[in-house]
Amino acid sequence: MGGMDGFGPVLRGEEAYVPFHSAWEARVFALTNVVLARAGSNVDEFRHAIERIAPARYLASSYYERWLHAAETLLGEREILSRAEIDARAGSASAMANPAAHVNAVKPRAKNPRARFRIGERVRARNINPAGHTRLPRYVRGKIGVIRSDRGVYTFPDTNAHHAGEARQHVYSIAFSAREIFGPAAHPRDRVVVDLWEDYLAPARSRPVRRAAAIKAKRKSE
Repeated sequence: MGGMDGFGPVLRGEEAYVPFHSAWEARVFALTNVVLARAGSNVDEFRHAIERIAPARYLASSYYERWLHAAETLLGEREILSRAEIDARAGSASAMANPAAHVNAVKPRAKNPRARFRIGERVRARNINPAGHTRLPRYVRGKIGVIRSDRGVYTFPDTNAHHAGEARQHVYSIAFSAREIFGPAAHPRDRVVVDLWEDYLAPARSRPVRRAAAIKAKRKSE
């Protein structure tokens, strides 16, 4: 939910680790994995299909209902089943998602690219709002954190979700102070650790300059 609140408490203990609460959820789990293989899809594209569900339908659906809606979308977009066929099998109108945004293909990168950042370095999460899929949480965009560890090289979800290339790159665990994210009311010793791909990051010294401030500085220099 991108860090939004107001959707009830986070489950803890044994209840949080129950994989399925009904038999149909287990069936949807198995069915979705079959659909991904049949459609030639990947987990990032699947996540993006969930993101594209109409907001009202998304909020009204349970976790595995969203999986089912995403599976319907992928089957329809791959023309494996038509909307009419999906509706007939479901016995109701399908919840196929909105069309995916177009993402330009990227050039292949080295299999084991060199890391651009080092452990202990201060970095800023870029303040971007891509039209397609992203794994950059909204609540850390523009925030400064410290690299705790380098997790290795992984496929970049923002391009992989659109079959625009793997763009393999380093993923880092970034520690953000709670006050950096939530403001001065947060406890000064609390930290939020988020795993972020390299393309989401910039050196902390490159703080974005507000347009008005930039114009003022330019006028002074003239």
